[in-house]
Amino acid sequence: MSSLLHSGGAPRSSKTRISPLPTYSSAVHEKTAINGGRLQSGFFTTFYVPIPGVPGRQLRAPVPVPPLLYYSTVSRFGRKRGCLVLLLGAFTVLWTVFAFAKRFGTEEKQWPTPFQSDTTLVFQREDLRKIWEWEIASGHYPSSRKSPLRNPYLSTTRGIGSKRVYLDIRASPPNVAYPPRPIPGSVADLDVVMENCDFTNNKYVRDCLEVLRLGGGLDNENRVRRGKMDEWKTEEPTYNPWAAEIILKNKSSEENPNAGLTKKWGAEWEPTIALPDPVEYRRSEVLDGPCDPDHPRIYHMFWTGPFTDKPYLALLSYLFTQNLGLHEPAAHKETKVCRPQFWLWINPGPAAAVPNPNARREMFDQLKSNPWASPFLHPRFKDVIQFKMWNTTEQLDGIPELKEEWRALQDTLFNSGGHIIQVPQENGDNATSEEQEPETVAAEQGEDLTEPPSPSTPVKADNDDMLNRLGSKSSSSYDRLSVILSDMARFVLYTILLRDWEELWGWKGAFAYRWSRLETYNTAVLHLNKNSALGTFLFRTALKNLLDFHPMTVSKYTKDSFMEGLLLRLPDALFDSAWLNTEYFQRDRPPQPYFTGFEDFFDTPAQQSAAPQSLGFDGFFRGAYSYHFHNFWWKPFDPTRDWPDLGPRFIRGEALAREQLKAASASDTDSEPEEEKVSDDKRDLDWATVLKRTFESYIRGERPNMYGEWIQW
Repeated sequence: MSSLLHSGGAPRSSKTRISPLPTYSSAVHEKTAINGGRLQSGFFTTFYVPIPGVPGRQLRAPVPVPPLLYYSTVSRFGRKRGCLVLLLGAFTVLWTVFAFAKRFGTEEKQWPTPFQSDTTLVFQREDLRKIWEWEIASGHYPSSRKSPLRNPYLSTTRGIGSKRVYLDIRASPPNVAYPPRPIPGSVADLDVVMENCDFTNNKYVRDCLEVLRLGGGLDNENRVRRGKMDEWKTEEPTYNPWAAEIILKNKSSEENPNAGLTKKWGAEWEPTIALPDPVEYRRSEVLDGPCDPDHPRIYHMFWTGPFTDKPYLALLSYLFTQNLGLHEPAAHKETKVCRPQFWLWINPGPAAAVPNPNARREMFDQLKSNPWASPFLHPRFKDVIQFKMWNTTEQLDGIPELKEEWRALQDTLFNSGGHIIQVPQENGDNATSEEQEPETVAAEQGEDLTEPPSPSTPVKADNDDMLNRLGSKSSSSYDRLSVILSDMARFVLYTILLRDWEELWGWKGAFAYRWSRLETYNTAVLHLNKNSALGTFLFRTALKNLLDFHPMTVSKYTKDSFMEGLLLRLPDALFDSAWLNTEYFQRDRPPQPYFTGFEDFFDTPAQQSAAPQSLGFDGFFRGAYSYHFHNFWWKPFDPTRDWPDLGPRFIRGEALAREQLKAASASDTDSEPEEEKVSDDKRDLDWATVLKRTFESYIRGERPNMYGEWIQW
């Protein structure tokens, strides 16, 4: 008998061989299966599962698998493999049913894409076409890029408009010590910028900055290139928009108007969008004044908590670089140049706090008593710098696309990339406006805002939990709620301006910049046009996605809706030149300076620490429009002289800052101040320190600004 079961003389395997015959756990189960009957149906196979802790008892579990199919599969593949085959087969059947139902039973008429994240699209094809048409007709797409042609569901477009003529911006000898200002009304050709700076096309930040320097005339006395440079010129005089002759595609009346679009799951299509008439494009020379009222030039910046050296330096860089007319007498009325304004939005308390009725007046009292802020309340800056109190309720109520519906989403107000932080709701009014702002009262009463009164008690949180933090004091006490709130308020955040933005203001389109190597936005710099169709699209889409304004999510909004062409993703070289190097890209040919981490700006490595003093402001990413220092709010720009050093005109604020610094260091505040010696200073100054002291020397009247203009008081 053994010779029939085991061939040859091979030893018997230690593993039990799986019998092709049915097996049963007990005689009862065997009889039940043989009799066929009462416990087994034609469509269900009964399995018996042991009950833990109850010996001898089993749970009967009918499974919707025909017994004939089950036993034949187990007989062919064995028990374990047979069960796996049945599971895979069941999954395949269910997926097939789901796919056919999605393809033929839904409005989108699309096959499902496995493992694809949920789309954010809530606008129908006709509304997306209207948005494109409105933006193009308003002159907000001044580009030869062919983005609309890549969208299969949009109308194709054919460009019409004026020929572009490029300017040769350079200083005229012998006056070449400083670069010339951009010509008022000029426009940056961002198509040329993209050709020379786009990381997707393997363009280096170093080369991009050279093109930007040459195009803006910032290589004034250092032009060593020879030959024709027309292909690198980026600045042109004002021109007609790259307009829009819309060519509508013929569509069958029976065609589903939204075929090819995938709507957000669980959301309804947005009602038909109602847009105002397109903005009339007007050349700068036909305007009634130097500024275009439809395109105001306003830098917005958001800040939470006490005013520190971070917004202080941002405002100083603004005064040092922009064409504000500060080199003209105070009574001079500008007729040719449109002066921009800087609006600093301050959230006076923790991000989750409800403002009290006197919050606005208290905010200005604190600004006047703060040595970092009080210099900017000087009457000389009243036309170019304004402080605004941020009130989330007022801001959301002021947006027509959100005001009627945002309150239903208060629980998701602090939403960052889908990560929601719950904030307990408080009773009481959370929005109070005063009829007259304190700065107006002060101006009428002739108050000298340059001499701060005795300091008032600063607002402090009861504790240092996430809900009560007032700014980030260290990397371990990161104020995440304020950062999330800033996503909603994003305009120009934590940036140092490095050149005049005249030609960027002339470019009427919307833009943000690229998130380093990723093809997504970073909205630390974001330019949008007021009352635009693109703005309506972004607000309504965010509303249907739980008010998520994180840059990554905004990128998904535009990508899902084929709107990326209307929000131009500029290379990060223009606003954040160090980012790629900090992520190990382009280190073979880095720009100047070379940062391997964002902390190098505050703590410049010793091997490179000769550059800041030797090269100064002109050697800091020359050609870029700004520098974004990525958090580090708790690190001072100038550790040795951590106070506003603006000279005798603002000496009281400086003295107050020194006293506060001594008190914080627990030193003897009653001792006589010692004479400052250069040996007390740090031997190798960091980049942050050099920029701060450069801007301060301009306010003190010791040097001109970057364009050779001296401030006049």
